[in-house]
Amino acid sequence: MAISDLYTSGKHKQEIGHFANIVKIAKADGEISEGEKELLIRAGKNLNITLEESILILTNPEKYPTNAPASYEDRIERLYRLAKMILVDGEAKLIEVQLMRKIAIRLHFSHDNVEKVCDEAIQLVLNENDLSDFTKAIKLVNKA
Repeated sequence: MAISDLYTSGKHKQEIGHFANIVKIAKADGEISEGEKELLIRAGKNLNITLEESILILTNPEKYPTNAPASYEDRIERLYRLAKMILVDGEAKLIEVQLMRKIAIRLHFSHDNVEKVCDEAIQLVLNENDLSDFTKAIKLVNKA
C-alpha cells in the first residue's frame, strides 16, 4: 500500500466524520427538511461520500467520530458548513446550536471560546458572508 493510499483513506475518514456531523445537525430537531436534504446531497457530493455511505451515515450518524483536520483553515471551513446547515431553514434552533458547540470543541476550538466562536459563525452565515470573509472573522473572534 502506497503512502498516498493511507492519506486518502485518512482524508476520507475525516470527510465521513464531517458529513456525519452535518447529518447530526440536520436531524437535531427531529426531522430533515427539504432544504436540509438538498444541502446534505450537495455536501455528500463535495465530500466524495458515496450513496451507500450516505445511507449508512443517515441511518446512524453517531457511529462516525469527528476526525478534525490538522489545518486550522479546514477546521474553520467545517464550522462554516455546520453553520450553513443550522441556518438552511432560516433559524438557529437551540438544540442545533448546542450540538454545533460540541462539534466545534471536537474540531479543536477552545472550550473557553467555543460559544463566542459559534455565535459569530451563525451571525456570519446569517449575514451571507462567503467562506473567505467568514474565515477572517472567525480568526479574529477566536484570538480574543
